[in-house]
Amino acid sequence: MDEEALRGLNPVSDPQLQRRALQYFEQLKSLDSGWKLCAEAFVNGSYHGNDHVKFFCLQVIENYLKTGYSQANLDDHQNIKSFIARCLQLQGSEGTQDRSFIRNKIGQIISLAFVQDYPHRWPSFFTDLLQTVSPNHHSIDIYLRVLLAIDSDVVDREIVHTAEEFQRNTLIKDAMREQANGQLAGTWYEILTTYETSNPEVVCMCLDVIGKFISWIDINLIANDKFVTVLLNFMTLTLIRESACDCITDILNKGMDPIVKTKLVESFTNVLEERGILNPVEDEEGDFLAKLSKLVNAIGVNLILAWQKLLKTEDKENTEATLQALESKVPLMFRFLSDEDDDVSGAVAQFSQEYIALLKQMKPLSQKQRENMEGLLYIVIKKMTYDESYDFEHEGEEEAMFQEYRKQLKTIFNNLAALDAQLIIVTVHNILTQTLPNWERVDQLETELAISLLYQLGEALPEKENDNRNFILQATQGQHFSGDLTKASVLQEMMRLLITSRVSCQGHMSVMLQFFETVVRYDKFFSVEPQHIPDVLMAFTDERGFRHRSAQVRSRASYLFSRFVKGVRSHIHNYVEEILQRIQDLLVLNTPDNGYQHLLSSDDQLFLYETAGSLIVCSNLPSEKKQTLMKNLLSPIATKFESLLTKLVAETNQEKQLAYAQSINTATALASRVSKGFSSQQTMQVCGCVDTFTDLLRLFLQAVNVPIHRQLIHTGVRQYLHRMVVCMEKEILPFVPVVLENLLKQPDARELHDFLPLMNQMIMKFKNAISPFLQEVFMPLVSTIYQVLTTPTDELDQVTANDKKMLQRSYYLFICTIVANDVLDVLKNQDMQNLNQVLITFIQGAVDIPDPQSQKMCFNILRKLVDSWGGNDGMAGFVDFMYKSIIPACLMAPMKPSFDLNDGQTSLALGECSNCLREIYGKRGDEMIQYLQSEYLPTLQLSQQQTEEFCQVLKADSKMFRTYFKNFFMKAKS
Repeated sequence: MDEEALRGLNPVSDPQLQRRALQYFEQLKSLDSGWKLCAEAFVNGSYHGNDHVKFFCLQVIENYLKTGYSQANLDDHQNIKSFIARCLQLQGSEGTQDRSFIRNKIGQIISLAFVQDYPHRWPSFFTDLLQTVSPNHHSIDIYLRVLLAIDSDVVDREIVHTAEEFQRNTLIKDAMREQANGQLAGTWYEILTTYETSNPEVVCMCLDVIGKFISWIDINLIANDKFVTVLLNFMTLTLIRESACDCITDILNKGMDPIVKTKLVESFTNVLEERGILNPVEDEEGDFLAKLSKLVNAIGVNLILAWQKLLKTEDKENTEATLQALESKVPLMFRFLSDEDDDVSGAVAQFSQEYIALLKQMKPLSQKQRENMEGLLYIVIKKMTYDESYDFEHEGEEEAMFQEYRKQLKTIFNNLAALDAQLIIVTVHNILTQTLPNWERVDQLETELAISLLYQLGEALPEKENDNRNFILQATQGQHFSGDLTKASVLQEMMRLLITSRVSCQGHMSVMLQFFETVVRYDKFFSVEPQHIPDVLMAFTDERGFRHRSAQVRSRASYLFSRFVKGVRSHIHNYVEEILQRIQDLLVLNTPDNGYQHLLSSDDQLFLYETAGSLIVCSNLPSEKKQTLMKNLLSPIATKFESLLTKLVAETNQEKQLAYAQSINTATALASRVSKGFSSQQTMQVCGCVDTFTDLLRLFLQAVNVPIHRQLIHTGVRQYLHRMVVCMEKEILPFVPVVLENLLKQPDARELHDFLPLMNQMIMKFKNAISPFLQEVFMPLVSTIYQVLTTPTDELDQVTANDKKMLQRSYYLFICTIVANDVLDVLKNQDMQNLNQVLITFIQGAVDIPDPQSQKMCFNILRKLVDSWGGNDGMAGFVDFMYKSIIPACLMAPMKPSFDLNDGQTSLALGECSNCLREIYGKRGDEMIQYLQSEYLPTLQLSQQQTEEFCQVLKADSKMFRTYFKNFFMKAKS
């Protein structure tokens, strides 16, 4: 062994030594004798106590077993067997105390040899293994680790195996059933009975082995009197009982005949109940209770599975017996589901859900089943209540776990609602009528639960219900709310109670959040009882909502308010000005120099500004009033913007520069969000607001010349421009040259890439109206793009390389947009030399750029140009360009090494390529065929037969030619 290289295995050694160790590792893996050297080093004792070197040696041996051992000769096979025997002897000796990770790795290595050798090349594996096991706990420990590793390689269903490995594993298990499992079970029994007091750790590992093997071995090897007696005894031993509990759970989960399964479950349950194990004392330790709960879950789930299987047979007697057995276990489920510890409760959630699913199949339910259902609902509701220790302000891991647990409970609640909607509605109604009117005297957590249950009804109630009772029908068929109070549903009554009880004054953040969520969920209630809208609007805008002491409530209220306003828009015309007045102070722009802490963050303000814009636009106020309100709304932005720019330019502190730039970006974002209130009916022009927004645009455009944090500022201005293109008509066009002019001064790949979608948006909206402007700026823009693309950059700079790739795609998409929207005059009216250069970029993109998306767009552009200019009355000189450039490009591009014909994106590019050739044929007909036959195809060294075949298929339909075209290049490149 290279001692110098081995020094680099220590984590604290210097990087150079570590690199040398890594090189040595690769060297040993590649040498035929490398693993032998490591095997000798591992067992000769030279590195006793040096875990780094020992683990290193084991990794080299592991690599050999995975890559070369299957082809090993007899000598190497014998060497591996000897190494394994020596390892087992060393690990079983009292003097060797290797750490757990070394022993696990030894187990994995022995298992790797086992799966390749057993049963054919090493049929005596288990006999040899058991002969090396000494009667001491060290030896037993490594023996059990080997079995756990074998389970992982052969049985574990969570590990994905190939078909070949699956076949191999089946063969191994069949051989073990025949030759070894009885012997193994005998050793397990000896280990359990020998070490139950002297070494509980070994006993727990043995129980783990039994639990893993039980899924595929003969159940009678374990489910017999002597084993069961031991397992039940272990359930009373503190250090072993959790592992014993898991082992019994694994036994019960074993797949078997339903009648046998029922008898097995019943026998275990009866004995466990007789010994009082399933009825633990109140102060029982939580981890053990969670294990017991998991066991009860297995009892219930397996009885339900057995019942479902028996239900498909004609065996009514056993079906009924299994059902009775199951029903008798429901109290157990209740006991653990209602436990204070959520881990204990959650462990039986599956049992409760599947029991509900079983009840859905019962028609009608018995009185006992109805009582069970009510009991289950009571427990679920009680467990949904937040614990007093829940930290609403600073939710951590424990709080997140409770939220996940609450989701499980909600699922059970919803399933119960699907089973009996009336029970759910009556229960929730009773809870609300008892809680909400008395909210000042009731604990806040109970108040939150009551509102939460009301909220949950919207999700829980089934869409259809066959029940005749009116209030059930109204509550479950979408008829939640009615204008006729005599026909109002219970849900409507509960919503009325929520508002009129004034529970929103409770103030606790959990109550407030649930209140706002609920009024938004049931916004249709306010359409039938709009008299309650002012109360809710007030709640949103005062200290209960936007001005609440909790930032979480303020933030969530901002979002929910926007949804509430959208839902009740047609009923709040009379409140628009009052709302705007109440939120006016919340609209002040967050800036570094404000000198005070804002109640709402910039993100929260986005929702508020959007809502305010929507209120103004959708109101029934005259356009003059809308214009005034819109100016007042946007004035905080306009007032601050110029001073922010001035301060940004003057500022020298980098942190403050960034803060000012972010405020400028926020200002443009807020104005953009206001514009979302306009619609196809209520346009900016109809509302008389064009001047307000163009004034702002003039203001914002001052920022594009600022060199500091240029990208951040440009992003905001560009976002605003996108919105103005949507909302305005031709009024926007004069402003675009200002942005473009600034952009072309300091070209940057990312900025150009981000700007081109704006050009595309304007082309799609204005089409020919934008043509004169576009003709003027087209070549300067294209020249700038290619100047950036051809600027040399560091080869290792992947960010810039990716930016250039994206810009290239954006350029071709820009041209695609021009062509697709029939704005071809932009190209046609360019100087001929410039046009020729542009056309060449399409050829280069189709042939030379190893990016299938760009290639596809280039062929698409060329095809559409052929369609427009490829006829006899087309663009002068274009026909010559088709023959000299487009046709060669269509046949050169697919031959490039980078053109992967098996790639999906490349296949799409090839399809456009073949369409391009078909388009040329459609325009030029036999003239093209003549050119291909007599001039072009012969230059590609195609035979006369290949040339004729190509031309014949080209003249056929497009689909046939596309298939032929791909096969043509597949053969050419093979």
